[in-house]
Amino acid sequence: MALLEDIVNKQKDGAQFVISAQMLHLDPEEFDTLVNMWLEDGGLGFELSGVPHRKCIDGEFFIDRITVRRVIAPK
Repeated sequence: MALLEDIVNKQKDGAQFVISAQMLHLDPEEFDTLVNMWLEDGGLGFELSGVPHRKCIDGEFFIDRITVRRVIAPK
């Protein structure tokens, strides 16, 4: 996912930043599924930092924004 890689690669090692459904041009439902896959796989150059923000749609809560920290690359 090139857009995600661009967002992550712009951050310095150890930086804390936000990734949202809107930034990736996804619906909250799609973003929620993607975030859950990231959490299972350990992220893509970042780790979760804080509680994900959820949006209620038709009585269901979906993750629509996460705060993450750029993982320091091994040297």
